[in-house]
Amino acid sequence: MCELLGFTSEKNTDISDYLRTFFAHSRNNPHGWGMMYESGGRVILKEPVCASESSFLGDITDSLAPQKTLLAHIRFATVGSINENNCHPFTGKDISGREWTLIHNGTIFNSRHNHRYAAVQQGDTDSERFFLSFLDYMNEHISRSVPNERERFDLVNSFIVDNAPRNKLNLMIYDGDMLYVHKNLKNTLCFKRLENGMIFSTKPLDNGVWIPFPMAQVIAYKQGHEVYRGDRHKGTFVPTLEYITAMDAMYI
Repeated sequence: MCELLGFTSEKNTDISDYLRTFFAHSRNNPHGWGMMYESGGRVILKEPVCASESSFLGDITDSLAPQKTLLAHIRFATVGSINENNCHPFTGKDISGREWTLIHNGTIFNSRHNHRYAAVQQGDTDSERFFLSFLDYMNEHISRSVPNERERFDLVNSFIVDNAPRNKLNLMIYDGDMLYVHKNLKNTLCFKRLENGMIFSTKPLDNGVWIPFPMAQVIAYKQGHEVYRGDRHKGTFVPTLEYITAMDAMYI
């Protein structure tokens, strides 16, 4: 399966060692990598090759300035071909001008919007279609009234909760202020508290204390601190035998 990494902090922090360990997992997720960081604005880098074989990722990681917010993704292709447009993160602006960035580990099995965006998306993944659906959802509400911070969280929370049933939705979304984190499959996301912030990862990245992220609950963080927490929902993803067999086949 794909792997996710997210970081949020109140101070610029060097997390290059965590990134190196994370991207070393690419041998099991060889179909692309991507990263979002900030350098005078939001920077999105992605490449449809195994991260360990990238010609420039190592140099980027070694020279990356300390960050307050960062997202990273390594891909195992389950839906969609192997090309740059299918690599995460996906990013786009709503009608108010706010930029949203998403990384996703999972599959969208059940969505009334899943095929609506096939003609307009740049790639051919269900994750991108989910992201386009999310932007339209936000725009629908923003067209009536631009939400404040709390209202923005409530909208994101509602969209995720509504789409969680029968879908595997391990994801992180960044809106320029807050980092939203969610998982609905057991044993697939954990976090570690750092001196000035928090780092989230599909798998532990060192021998420190990594805590399982709460199940089926959207939590938003700002500058390394939790600011909002949604209610537990019932959209836990329960793997079918077909899903388990497919996951096992990835590593044969």
